[in-house]
Formats: sequence, structure tokens, C-alpha cells
Amino acid sequence: MPRKLIKRLSQLIHQRRHHWYLSVFGERLTDSHLWSLNRHSITAAFGVGIGVSFIPLPVHLFLVVLLAIWWRLNVAVAIAGSYFVNPFTMVPVYYAAYRVGTLVLRYQPRHFVFHLSWNWLEHGLGPAWKPFLLGCLLCGILCGLVGRYTLELFWREFTMRRYRARQRQREQDANGSHAVSRP
Repeated sequence: MPRKLIKRLSQLIHQRRHHWYLSVFGERLTDSHLWSLNRHSITAAFGVGIGVSFIPLPVHLFLVVLLAIWWRLNVAVAIAGSYFVNPFTMVPVYYAAYRVGTLVLRYQPRHFVFHLSWNWLEHGLGPAWKPFLLGCLLCGILCGLVGRYTLELFWREFTMRRYRARQRQREQDANGSHAVSRP
């Protein structure tokens, strides 16, 4: 986990909190929960970031920061999670969301060709918007929850491995010290 990077970012925000572009948030931006590195804050922020990334409008960054501040989650991790849908993954992710929407609404998936014109927006997008938006909503919720709880499972497993390794090391140290002290 990039603890040093998040701590540096936190210090940068604390130093610049009175600038005009951060003054909108007031003192809420310096809340310690927004920069804490505990399991709940990190995993929930990751899930929220992934969920917000399925919104098909360019409001991801703004919305994920607002939600992280509102729910007091780690802002940096929420922003990182919101890049799940990026220019490289956008087409397959949104197509999968469209297919999920057609499956749920029991529509027949339509084959359409994108043309950048007003006529296409009126007639080509018309029948596809309902399944597309429903699919984005359902996939956003599902992927956000799966992302959060998968990260939580990995976090717990990693923590337990470290705990077991420390226990084994303590046992080895204890056994080694007894063996050395005996003549």
C-alpha cells in the first residue's frame, strides 16, 4: 500500500486548504478520516470509486470526491477506484452494461453503428438508453460491492499471513533462546 504517497497527498491538501479551489469544501477536507489508512475507509472508498465509474457521464471525479467526503472515506483510494472505467475499458464495460440491461428488461439486443450526428442521437440511441442506463446502475452497484468485499478479503488474508508469520518468528525466537541457554 502506498502509505507514503497518501501521507504526502494529505499534507499537500492540509497546506493548500485555503486556496480558492479547495475552500469550497471548508475544513471538511482536512478531516482525518478522509486520509486514514484503515481497512473500512480503504475498502469502502474502493467500492464507491468502482461503483461511480459506471456512470456514463464525465462526472466521476467530482462525484467520487463528494461521496468520499460525505461518507468520510479515503479520498485518494476513491479517486483511484473511479478509474476502473477508463478510455481503454470504456467500450467493453459499457457494452456489457448494455447487455445486462437488455437481459433484465428482456429486450432484444440491437446491433447499432455509432455515427456522430444529431439524427443518430435522436433515432439510434433512443431504443438503447433504457437498458444501457439500467445496466450501468446494476453493474455499478454489483461491481462496487464485489470490489469492496474482494479487497476486504485480500486485506484480511494479508493481515492474517503477517500475524501468523510474526507468531512463527516469536516461536522460533523463543525456541532458539531456550536451546542456546541450555548447556
